[in-house]
Amino acid sequence: MANFKTIVRRLESLAGLDRTARPLADQAGRITGRTPVKNFLSGTWLGHPVHPVLTDLPIGAWAMATLLDITGGRASSKAARRLVGMGVLVAIPTAATGTSDWADTYGADQRVGLVHGLGNAAAVCLQIVSYLGRKRGHRAIGAALSSVSLGLVMATGYLGGHLSFGRGIGVNHTAFEEQAIDWVDVASFQDLASMAKPMRVVVNGTPVMLIRDNDHVVALSATCVHAGGPLDEGTIIDGSVRCPWHRSIFRLADGKALRGPASMPQPVWEARIEDGRVQVRSDTSR
Repeated sequence: MANFKTIVRRLESLAGLDRTARPLADQAGRITGRTPVKNFLSGTWLGHPVHPVLTDLPIGAWAMATLLDITGGRASSKAARRLVGMGVLVAIPTAATGTSDWADTYGADQRVGLVHGLGNAAAVCLQIVSYLGRKRGHRAIGAALSSVSLGLVMATGYLGGHLSFGRGIGVNHTAFEEQAIDWVDVASFQDLASMAKPMRVVVNGTPVMLIRDNDHVVALSATCVHAGGPLDEGTIIDGSVRCPWHRSIFRLADGKALRGPASMPQPVWEARIEDGRVQVRSDTSR
């Protein structure tokens, strides 16, 4: 385990990878940047990132193919070949969603993501060759290639796990925010009304964004759920706010994600005006 961590740290520090990673990420961003494409690949329509869900499909198919190779012998060769082929097919949308997510990373995360993606691409190529070899009757060679590919996928899966659980790529960055059950006085409505942009306040250690809506106040968590961007520094557009980091858009009324890469809704806070003061508390109805 320590060796894996050392490898990851070295990958994160390899600035030379930027010469390849940055142009590829920029190109991927241009391809996946249109709102319908970004929403589909990010899982905005699902309310959950799509890539982690899809990764189980090729890994599961290839793992079962290898299991049949080991335990089933020639009698299971056709089933194993079909599993290899199915894994290759579902690896295509899996790679597309992962590429879309990777396009919104920077620095060390982008470097590790590049190696993760290239390793998986190599694994897919091995499985394609395995499928073709199996189809031509070279079962032993096909089985060997699938085993090597599966081992490579496990190694790159470690990198993917590091990005998700070690670096927080794709997780909800508001999941552990402190809540406020009681009303908390945070600002003067007059001060808020005179501002041309959202006001950032802190409630029980949680940054909250206040926006004037005529004689009312709308309040959302100021930390973007996607990557932790400062949502209060974003742009207000037609009843929604656009994050300045990755252009995720959330509806002010209910926090719903309207544009990816965000897939989960932005937490909404209850707000009221009492004696000219703005008070907020956590929205316990959600």
